[in-house]
Parts: sequence; C-alpha cells; structure tokens
Amino acid sequence: MAKSSRGIGGWAFIIGVIVAILVGLFGSITSWLWALVILGLIVGLLNITGKESSNFLLAAVSLVIVTVLGGNVMSSVPVLGRILGAITALVVPATIIVALKSIYSLAKD
Repeated sequence: MAKSSRGIGGWAFIIGVIVAILVGLFGSITSWLWALVILGLIVGLLNITGKESSNFLLAAVSLVIVTVLGGNVMSSVPVLGRILGAITALVVPATIIVALKSIYSLAKD
C-alpha cells in the first residue's frame, strides 16, 4: 500500500475485514453483502496503486480459488467458512476494479 493512499481506501479495507469477521462469527453474509461490496469497490478504486496491482491480483485470485475449492474443508468449520466467504465478498469487487484498471493501463500504452 502506498503511503499516500492509506486514507479512505485503507480504512475501507480495515472496516471490511472487521465486518467480515463479525459476520462470520455472528451473522449472515446476506444482510451485510452490499456493505462488503461497496467497501471492496472503495478499496479497489482508492487503495491499490499500479505497482501493487499484480501482487494484489495474485493474492486475490489465490483467495478466491482457496475459498471455492476449499468448500469441503470449510464445511467442517462453518465459522471459518463464513468468515472466508465474507472476506471474499470484500475482495472480489476490489479485484474487478484493479483488473479493469490494469487492463486500461495496458491498453493506453
């Protein structure tokens, strides 16, 4: 994370992770899905710089793959599965934004 971008985007990420953990522990993701998506969009727009995009995209894709393919393991520990699902709801919108920004950057050069 670049030092200059730790404002709103940084707080959106921290709040999103906290909400995801709380949703996983105590609630249903459906009631908080839009909040996590909006926070993820903010993170993608404001928090990930061009230099960080490759590392972010690799980490995000890894997280999504583990979440989807780890379903059998996560069903054994439901709370962990709900937390991971909520974190994925935060990260996927940010991933879409960062991927689009990366594609645009490649296309304009």
